[in-house]
Amino acid sequence: MAYDLAIIGAGPAGLTAGIYAARAKVNTVIIERAAPGGQVLTADRIENYPGFPEPVSGAELVGRMEAQTRRLGVAFEAVEVAQIRREEDWFLLRGARGEIAARAVVLATGSGPKPLGVPGEDPLRGRGVSYCAVCDGFFFRDEEVAVIGGGDAAVQEAVYLTRFAAKVYLINRRETLHAAKVLQEALGTEPKIEVVLGAGVREILGKDAVEGIRIEDLGSGEERVIPVTGVFVYVGVRPASYLVKELADLDHRGYVITDERMATKTRGLFAAGDVRQKMLRQIVTAVADGAIAATSADRFLRGRAT
Repeated sequence: MAYDLAIIGAGPAGLTAGIYAARAKVNTVIIERAAPGGQVLTADRIENYPGFPEPVSGAELVGRMEAQTRRLGVAFEAVEVAQIRREEDWFLLRGARGEIAARAVVLATGSGPKPLGVPGEDPLRGRGVSYCAVCDGFFFRDEEVAVIGGGDAAVQEAVYLTRFAAKVYLINRRETLHAAKVLQEALGTEPKIEVVLGAGVREILGKDAVEGIRIEDLGSGEERVIPVTGVFVYVGVRPASYLVKELADLDHRGYVITDERMATKTRGLFAAGDVRQKMLRQIVTAVADGAIAATSADRFLRGRAT
C-alpha cells in the first residue's frame, strides 16, 4: 500500500496528526502495533487537560481522539514497523505483512518505561514486577506493594494502588519528592501509603514471584528488606526512537532532535510527541506537536517547504 503520509504511533500526538492531515485532504495511514492510545491508556485520572473540568481517564480521552480520527476517514494499520528506509522520494516501512510506502512520515512512537536496572527485575517481570498500576493493580488486592520513583507518575500510581493493596511503600532516591505539589498533598490523605525517602532499591527478591525488595539508606548505608509481593517501577522513560537512528539526529538520551516545524534532518521525516527532544512531555504538548507535524508534512508534500 502507498500513502502520502504514514504516522507511526497512535497516541495523542499520532492521532492529532491524523486529524490535521485528514482535514488537509492528505492520504494518511496511522500505524500502531498495539491498541491506539499509547501510554495514556494507563492513566487512571487526567486532571490537567484543557476542556475537562472533571478528571477523565486516559482510555476515555484517547477513545474520543481515536473516534474523531476514524470519523475523518484516516486508515489504521495494526502492525509493528521493524524498519524504515529511504529510497528516492519514498519511505518504505517494513512490517510483518510486507511494506508500506509513504512520501512523508511522522514518527509518534512515544516513550516506554525505563527499567530500574537491579538484580531480580528482569526475571520477575510479569511475576510481580510491573510498569503499569492501572494494568496490574487489581492482582495485588489486600497485599503489600512498592512503588519506585518520586515524580508525578509514581505518586499518582501509588494513590491508585490504595484501591487494592493493603499497604503501598513509595520509595524515592531523593530526600524530597519531585511530583507536583497537588499530587504530594494527596499523599497526606492516604493512610495506606508509607513514603520512604533517600533510599535506593538494590535488589528485587523472589524466585518464582516477587517476595520483597532490598533497599539501602543512601545516607547511612544501612540496608533492610521490605516484604512486598508487587513492585511498580516509575523511574523515568526512554524514547522509542530506534527506527530513525540512521535518519535523524538523536540527543544523548535518544530523543529525536527536530526544529520548530517538527522536521528532522531527513526531508519528509517529522517527529512528534514524547519521542522528540523537548522540555515538557504532557498530553497537551503531544497534541500540539502532532498538529504542527501534520501541517509541516502537508506543506512538504505540496512542495511549499523542505
